[in-house]
Amino acid sequence: MTFSAVFVNGGRVLVELPWQKTFSKPGGMAQMIEEKDGHFPYPFSRWTAFRSFSLTTMSSNLRKTYTERAAVHPNPCARTFLELMERKRSNLSVAVDVTSKTELLEIAGKVGPYICLLKTHIDIVNDFDQDLVDQLKALSKKHDFMIFEDRKFADIGNTVKLQYGFGIYRIASWADITNCHSVPGEGIISGLKEIGLPLNRGLLLLAEMSSAGSLATGAYTAATVAMARRHQDFVIGFIAMRRMDAEDEGGDFIVMTPGVSLDVAGDGLGQQYRTPREVVVESGGDVVIVGRGIYGKGKNVEEQAKRYRDAGWEAYLERVRR
Repeated sequence: MTFSAVFVNGGRVLVELPWQKTFSKPGGMAQMIEEKDGHFPYPFSRWTAFRSFSLTTMSSNLRKTYTERAAVHPNPCARTFLELMERKRSNLSVAVDVTSKTELLEIAGKVGPYICLLKTHIDIVNDFDQDLVDQLKALSKKHDFMIFEDRKFADIGNTVKLQYGFGIYRIASWADITNCHSVPGEGIISGLKEIGLPLNRGLLLLAEMSSAGSLATGAYTAATVAMARRHQDFVIGFIAMRRMDAEDEGGDFIVMTPGVSLDVAGDGLGQQYRTPREVVVESGGDVVIVGRGIYGKGKNVEEQAKRYRDAGWEAYLERVRR
């Protein structure tokens, strides 16, 4: 089991230390900080510590069904999504990264009956138009899934507000969920919230990524979780490789995990894959995100979507029965 303590002052990460050594004896925090930085510049009252947990310290939320979590969840978007997953018996999201309108709609139509969430990169579609948006919304209603535009906003608050609500894509008008990096600071959440909250949209923060060499680790991840806790009216969860909350810290964040495959371990371009069971049971993820494993060359899309839907749901049932 691995623990870390990350000390933050005013949102700025100052130092990351081993949790057990830091708190195992009186004065441990000051001693460890002095050993690392040579000084202890702030009074204890101005520091906040965050822990990084393994599944051994599993949040009680993971033993609850999606229905049980939805019943007490304070966020309307998260509540709707949890209810949808239970109703449809699916925790599968398909990432449709294709460059043509026809192909995007074709895949969406085929996977629609099996998914809880369709993940798009709308800015790679060469022939994007409003009709594409209208058809995606119609498919989401027909097949009962939500839409997640994987925009990964990463600018200052005013800029992302305009990117989210305006321009040719008008993402907030059709995407139930979007996401952002936390590197610009909390202003990015505030800017997106100004547009999305009145529309009952939800935001995911990128706490971790599935690519090899990702810098979203340690102190950065802990600071991202801290931001989410301060904006639970709009932030519904994380893109992450493991559970981000703990039983004693309150809240209920939905964890969506990319890099899922039943057949391969990597793609040669830095992507690292895990199975649905590894994601849901061993790491505490809620939603498995699958892309090329479902619609790649030579794949039977409906057959693969059903296969991943079943694997993800079986993993979820195993987890809640523990």
